[in-house]
Amino acid sequence: MSNTATSATSSRKRWPIAVAVVIVALLGFFGYRAMTPASKVPDATFTLLSGQKISTADLKGKVYLVNFWATSCATCVKEMPQMIDTYKQFKDKGLDFVAVAMNYDPPMYVANYAKTRELPFKVAMDSDGTAAKAFGDVQLTPTTFVVDKNGKILKRYVGEPEWDALHKLLDGALASAA
Repeated sequence: MSNTATSATSSRKRWPIAVAVVIVALLGFFGYRAMTPASKVPDATFTLLSGQKISTADLKGKVYLVNFWATSCATCVKEMPQMIDTYKQFKDKGLDFVAVAMNYDPPMYVANYAKTRELPFKVAMDSDGTAAKAFGDVQLTPTTFVVDKNGKILKRYVGEPEWDALHKLLDGALASAA
């Protein structure tokens, strides 16, 4: 084999590695810029389906989840029964919960889903996208934030949480809130 053929083969083997390094670097950069655990919860206001407004300031002193979701998101729909179970398991210990429907989700779909599934927690519409922007420009659903009583973000889940780990985290946060 000639040096030219060897050189071409060698450079063909390196480019996927170079691309992977660039992708990892970009993901790291954007992940770093996004809301990180241990950061302060942003000032955000949620408009509930009832029209009532609730803000992160109103939730200070409570442990709560903020779950960005959409009725068109298969993973969101799949995880919702577990979210309901988690809320029911921890609400008497002081857990609060706001399920925030993304701005592209038709309000009628969200209201219908909340009613037919008997969602037991607060359901909000992020009609103008300001809540998603405040929480680090959330684009992917589901994205769930665990916030402690001091307004510190303990964990950000993108995708379905690992339920046992989430429950352990909530147990700890709620025990320290008591």
